[in-house]
Amino acid sequence: MQSNSQAAVADAPARTTQGARGKPRPQPPYAVVVYNDDEPTFEYVIETFMKVFGYPQEKGFQLAREIHARGRAVVWSGSKEVAELKRDQVRGAGTDFYASQPVTFPLGVDIEPMPG
Repeated sequence: MQSNSQAAVADAPARTTQGARGKPRPQPPYAVVVYNDDEPTFEYVIETFMKVFGYPQEKGFQLAREIHARGRAVVWSGSKEVAELKRDQVRGAGTDFYASQPVTFPLGVDIEPMPG
């Protein structure tokens, strides 16, 4: 059984912005970008991607390797609201106990609009 607030959310239209002629157009997708940092371990980054994004271990490893090699990588893209949630989940992943000295600060992560 849905409460009134749940029904209102279910019936809410998708967010749009106004185009040049006042016609609604969908918002652009947003990217979740993770930045390289030498402190967190690959194991921690991979585990975080598996938990937050549901990625298999191999995809988490590929993304961690790309971040390490290029300094950053887009790890997910979609609606702004979900991108904000994913960013916050990555930031809240907790301490990296795989490191020789536990790393207590979060991964460097942000969101940015995708081109288009």
